Amino acid sequence: MAQPQGEELQALLERQAELRQQYLVPSAERQASSARGVHHAAFIARDVEETILFYRDVMGFPLVDLAENRDYRGSTHFFFDVGGENMIAFFDFPGHSHPEFEEAVGGSHHVALSVTAETFDEIKGRLDERGLPYMTVSSEVAPSLFVADPNGLRLELIGEPLGHALGEYLL
Repeated sequence: MAQPQGEELQALLERQAELRQQYLVPSAERQASSARGVHHAAFIARDVEETILFYRDVMGFPLVDLAENRDYRGSTHFFFDVGGENMIAFFDFPGHSHPEFEEAVGGSHHVALSVTAETFDEIKGRLDERGLPYMTVSSEVAPSLFVADPNGLRLELIGEPLGHALGEYLL
């Protein structure tokens, strides 16, 4: 994907500044969110067992439930604890095709999960032990590691605390 350059880039940056000025309210003046948090984010799994083994054994996320999907007979719906009383969930859909992951409008780019420096190193070590590919990004604020799960879903492990972005507390 070609990144914008020149006048196109300048126009995009100006539009971002306009949107920020029009819609971003300083935290002291911002109303409280109407939600309590993320109950779960749900994704599609090609293979239930492979997905369980990756999240449980590589990522260190406990499997907390596994049941039949109430919307689709024979489909499995399963949940992992990702900390902070948040969960990620998966469904499999037997009989449906499972094309390769594609970044597209309406799809997902990645899920970013806050981890401690110790956990970051532990998961990185487990990825290395298994020969699983990942990419690290260094910054002055916090390290990040990007990895794709067995379904193609991209995960970011970030050493920045919850509620922060680029070193600034936003909430």
